[in-house]
Amino acid sequence: MSNDQPLDGITVVSIAINLPGPAAVARLAAQGAAVVTVLPPGGDPMQQYARAYFDELHVGQELRTIDLKSEAGQSDLDDLLATADILITSSRPSALRRLHLDFTSVHARHPQLCQVDIVGYPGDQAETAGHDLTYQAGHGLIVDGRMPSALMVDLAGSERAAAEACAALIARARLGEGVRREVPLSDLAQTLSGPLRAGLTGPGQLLGGGLPVYGVYDTLDGQIALAALEPHFTKALLVALRLSPEDCTRERLSQVFAERTATDWQTWANEHDIPLVRCA
Repeated sequence: MSNDQPLDGITVVSIAINLPGPAAVARLAAQGAAVVTVLPPGGDPMQQYARAYFDELHVGQELRTIDLKSEAGQSDLDDLLATADILITSSRPSALRRLHLDFTSVHARHPQLCQVDIVGYPGDQAETAGHDLTYQAGHGLIVDGRMPSALMVDLAGSERAAAEACAALIARARLGEGVRREVPLSDLAQTLSGPLRAGLTGPGQLLGGGLPVYGVYDTLDGQIALAALEPHFTKALLVALRLSPEDCTRERLSQVFAERTATDWQTWANEHDIPLVRCA
C-alpha cells in the first residue's frame, strides 16, 4: 500500500494570519501539501497571543516574512505564486485589491492558481468587520452571556476552507484553469446553529437538557458527560445501573452518579460500553 498523501505534489501559499487560515493550511499540510506561509513584517498576532499554538499550526511549513505593501515584496510573492497551486487569503476584498491579490488580478498573472478567500460575510457584505465571537453571537450560539470556550466558527471555517481548496483543485482539473472559492465565516455560524434552530439543543430541548440520558452530571469529585442517546445505549445504562425505565429521571441519575468519582464512572462506562466520559 502506498504511503503517499492525497496532496503530495501540491503547493500552497498562504498570506492568511490569525486562526482560520493557518488552521486550514495546517490541514492541507497534514494531507501532504507543501506549504509556504507568508508573514507580514510585524508577524502573526498568534505569535504573541499563543506562541505554542502558532508553532503547532505551522509544523513542516516554510515561513517567509515579506512586505506585501512594497513592490519588491509583491514581486517576491509573485515568484512563489508562479509555481503554486493554491493561494489562501483572509483579508477583506478591498485590501486584496490594493495589493493586486484579488482573484481577477491574480488569475491574470497566474491562471493555474486556485484561490480560497476566507471572509467574514459573503459576497457584497465581505467588507463588514467581524470575529468568531460576533459570528457566534449573531446566530444564538452565545449562552447566557458567557464567553465561548472554543473558537468554533474559526475552526469550522478552517475545515471548510481546506475542503474548498480540494474542491478547487478538482474544478481546475476539469476546467483547465484555477478557480476562486469563498469561505464566509458567518455561513459557518449559520451551519453550526442548525441544531439550535431545529429545536434540538436549546435550553430544555432534547439535546439541551431535556433528555436525562444525555447530559452533564456531578460526581464525588467532578463532572461526567453522559450521552446514552440511542435505545441500545439507554438500555445498557439502565441494566448496568439496575434501574427501571420509570427511574430514568434526571433526579435519580443525579443521585446515582453522585455516589462515585468521575474516574470510577468512566472506568465503569468503558466496561459496559456506555458513552460517558469524565469532563476535562
